[in-house]
Amino acid sequence: MSITTASEVKFNNTNWWKRLQIWQKVLIGLVLGAATGFLLGEDAAILHPIGKAFIAAIKMLVVPLIFISLVCGVTAIKDVTRMGRIGIKTFVAYIVTTGIAIPIGLVLAVWLEPGVGMDLGSATAIDVKSAPSIVDTLLNIIPTNPFASFANGDVLQIILFAIFLGIAINLVGEKADPVRKVFDAFADVMYKLTDLVIAFAPYGVFALIATTTGHYGLEVLLPLGKVIIGVYLGCIIHAIVTLGGGLALLARLNPIPFFKGIFEAQLVAFSTTTAAGTLPVTMACARDNLGVSKDVASFVLPVGTTINLDGTALYQALTAVFIAQAYGIDLGMAEYGMILLTAILASIGTASVPGGGLIVLSLVLSSVGLPLEGIALVAGIDRILDMARTTINVTGDAAVSVLIAHSEGELDKDIYYKKAG
Repeated sequence: MSITTASEVKFNNTNWWKRLQIWQKVLIGLVLGAATGFLLGEDAAILHPIGKAFIAAIKMLVVPLIFISLVCGVTAIKDVTRMGRIGIKTFVAYIVTTGIAIPIGLVLAVWLEPGVGMDLGSATAIDVKSAPSIVDTLLNIIPTNPFASFANGDVLQIILFAIFLGIAINLVGEKADPVRKVFDAFADVMYKLTDLVIAFAPYGVFALIATTTGHYGLEVLLPLGKVIIGVYLGCIIHAIVTLGGGLALLARLNPIPFFKGIFEAQLVAFSTTTAAGTLPVTMACARDNLGVSKDVASFVLPVGTTINLDGTALYQALTAVFIAQAYGIDLGMAEYGMILLTAILASIGTASVPGGGLIVLSLVLSSVGLPLEGIALVAGIDRILDMARTTINVTGDAAVSVLIAHSEGELDKDIYYKKAG
């Protein structure tokens, strides 16, 4: 008869925790936090500093991560002079599809009202300042001093500067290769730093949810079901109406073979929640099932994993309105416009790393003065939401590749209809 020592039990318990994926740990943190808050009540406030530390760490990442990721994303479009036409078409198509996805999220959030009645109050919220006009907003995103923009956290100015810098690096050509390599290396460093911060997420979410539940009760968590329904419904609408409709109207293609042809990539994206990891499958589906030429697929799809995040943008818009409703903050047309603009630009720079969606959500919340503590409300279900938004991201990449190939006369319709049909 073997005897299990205390050290062996501790070791086994440690291994059990380490084997869990980050989304599983965050979900456990949410459940335990809710239970702890329910049991401790107002005494759960003792955990609030841990939650504040997590929020502060997220704030620390926002500016450098968005800047570096966006510069790298723009520089991924190499040899613009040679592939300028395809590059412009690709960029415009991705921006248009993202621009359509965001209002879908906003409308669903206003219709479903997932946060109405939560009454979290404004104790942890930051005051929403009166929004400037649209013209002033557009003018204000042009940085007069980029270093001041970094210091002040003017994220829209930082995003625009990153886009211009990335374009300039491409225009310089080979001489700028050392600069490009520096940004690529810096991006790897930031992704690793992001991993370290996200590893703390289960504890941060535990503390934030415990504090919130202890103060407001378990009923504060019930509206999360509406958030899940809203994100999934929005992704389905965007896939069928925007992407499928775009193929039918612009390329005169039956969208049914498209969805059949891309189904394998959708399954991989849904299960892995990584568009970058799904890229090889997406490219194979585009070439072999949809008839997209190798050149177009090799250019459009990798760029799409960086700058085309329709599902992520839709998610950011819907959850931003949800958090505003939860804290009783009224949003006007100017705020909705700011969410639209910020979500479009931020989705371009969203890093393809675990937790990237939550980090960029903090950017969208900051743009309209919403409390970052609201991130804890959706962090526990982020994996469920990520499955839907990653799937729609990959679907959007493939749809744009078909449109670009058709416009360039590089779409084999026989393969499109025979292989996918």
